[in-house]
Amino acid sequence: MNEAAVNDKSATVSVPLKSLDDIQKPIAAELETFQAHFRRHLDTDVFLLNRIIRYLMRMKGKQMRPLLVLLSAKICGGINERSYVAATMIELLHTATLIHDDVVDEADQRRGFLSINKVWKNKASVLFGDFLLAKGLLVAVDTNEFELLKVLSTAVKRMSEGELRQLKASKLQNMTEEKYYQIITEKTGSLLVACCECGAISASADSEVRTRMQEIGNHIGIAFQIRDDLLDYSLRETGKTAGNDILERKITLPFIAALEGASLLERRKMKWLYRKKGKNPEEVDKIRTFVMQKGGIDYAKRKMEEHAGKALILLNDFPESETRDIFSEFIRFVIYRNK
Repeated sequence: MNEAAVNDKSATVSVPLKSLDDIQKPIAAELETFQAHFRRHLDTDVFLLNRIIRYLMRMKGKQMRPLLVLLSAKICGGINERSYVAATMIELLHTATLIHDDVVDEADQRRGFLSINKVWKNKASVLFGDFLLAKGLLVAVDTNEFELLKVLSTAVKRMSEGELRQLKASKLQNMTEEKYYQIITEKTGSLLVACCECGAISASADSEVRTRMQEIGNHIGIAFQIRDDLLDYSLRETGKTAGNDILERKITLPFIAALEGASLLERRKMKWLYRKKGKNPEEVDKIRTFVMQKGGIDYAKRKMEEHAGKALILLNDFPESETRDIFSEFIRFVIYRNK
């Protein structure tokens, strides 16, 4: 990958970016142990569930959230059995939300495979998502990890609230930058906060460390979502369907910022076009061009790097170590990933 910089008020850090595979290598053994935990908790004697589970395991994703849990635990004291429980709970929860999202969005693909709802239809997909949620709860109950359960339950509540806020704002077309940050903090940031917090809980009893990890997770979550929103405006092959947010009329930071730099007449025209259902490719390109020309992309990038920089500054409060270096690379990967 090319070199990239993360800017904060005090310094500029410029290093060659590593791939996710390279970031995972130093804790590859721990990730394998997590995967064994995850597979074990999916055991069932229901034939259809077993078929879907086997298919799910073939759709293996980047596992960024378990990685974040394990890195958080390691930097706070060390990975242990509680860390694996936390990572398993979060991955079960995250996978369930992805399956439910595919049903809601009527998605045909996930991670290069046909989506589960495309193969087994909506009813089986919703029930499978419910099965994964229930398994996540049982992992906590069976191991008496009620503190972790409380953190995850709070995250699920906030994620749901964020999705509903976005649904309402998209329908009313009254999104502001303030509302945008509230929504992404809830729908994306809350789970990444939970990753960092649960990792910290599993390894340390220090409340200050736990709070610091919550803040790191929040900044990572915001930067992660802004990057996701920027990918929607990319003209390069990214692994994400470019223009999808525009087609679904989801108003994100690049568009909000572009409107601020436009005249009253331009704002009215672009808002009308954004609200339009069934936009053709030319209309999507017109919105993308408007956002680029009005500085929406550059503004969103600055905000993304600002939050990544804040996460790095908080991370530097921990003693220098290989784990801290890996964690820093993870944060940089989050904001410069291509999918």
